[in-house]
Amino acid sequence: MNNRITTLFGIQYPIVQAGMIWASGWRLASAVSNAGGLGLLGAGSMYPGVLREHIEKCKRATSRPFGVNVPMLYPDIDKLMEIIVEMQVPIVFTSAGNPATWTTHLKEKGITVVHVVSSVKFALKAQQAGVDAVVAEGFEAGGHNGRDETTTLTLIPAVKEKIHIPLIAAGGIATGRSMLAAMVLGADGVQVGSRFVASDEASSHRAFKDRVVAAGEGDTQLTLKELAPVRMLKNGFYQQVQEAYSRCATPEELRELLGRARAKRGMFEGDLEEGELEIGQVSAIIHEIKPAARIVREMMEEFEAARKEVANLP
Repeated sequence: MNNRITTLFGIQYPIVQAGMIWASGWRLASAVSNAGGLGLLGAGSMYPGVLREHIEKCKRATSRPFGVNVPMLYPDIDKLMEIIVEMQVPIVFTSAGNPATWTTHLKEKGITVVHVVSSVKFALKAQQAGVDAVVAEGFEAGGHNGRDETTTLTLIPAVKEKIHIPLIAAGGIATGRSMLAAMVLGADGVQVGSRFVASDEASSHRAFKDRVVAAGEGDTQLTLKELAPVRMLKNGFYQQVQEAYSRCATPEELRELLGRARAKRGMFEGDLEEGELEIGQVSAIIHEIKPAARIVREMMEEFEAARKEVANLP
């Protein structure tokens, strides 16, 4: 496919693998890039030295473009950005913060910059900051999310109406059909997270992957808005959060309950009861752990079949 996203990134298909914490290491990113999409390293769960190691290994594993996702709230973000520039990573996705902080610096170094947003307001701010594209993420998505709970179906056309830079849709996208739907709504490409969590190459724990595959409709919930909205699977920790709400816990009490490394405990170490299991609503239609290349291939095959099917409608 040739469109604004494949041209911007120099890739074959307009499929971006989300840079998810505890899932998106060099194995997954390089596998997606080798398959024709854009793989992203999830720097949010990496110390600076670990990020350097993953960039080095990703470069050895693929000759195709890949990028790094950097949450703006990362405490040592300046160290991450220094490594990214030094190692000549071609693409950076920023999220959870003000895009104006780093966009100009990165673009001056020749880096393509994309920012993740959850509203039209923030999409316009990102465009004003000079980013090359935006990811508009609906509240179906797993992990940290927007406070407005705007669905992908509503968000994509709303953002498309107001911006002129390339638009990538995210949230609830795991199949070729949903990819086609997002592009009909105005997206130039899609970012896929949960589907790649349930891949062979994802660095998340096998127990977490199995739990994702076993998830059904209604098994995730967006919660902890007082801290930072996050969509997670319902488990023992989730029930503790609900009990805290039932006794009108303060944000400080919720923060204490969350503690440190709760997401690592669940998604990376495989504690399915006490860990935080971040995943999207679309987990309900993910039924198998597959190689990342097969996921990309099947998405594109289904996309093309659905496009022909729609073209033949009376």
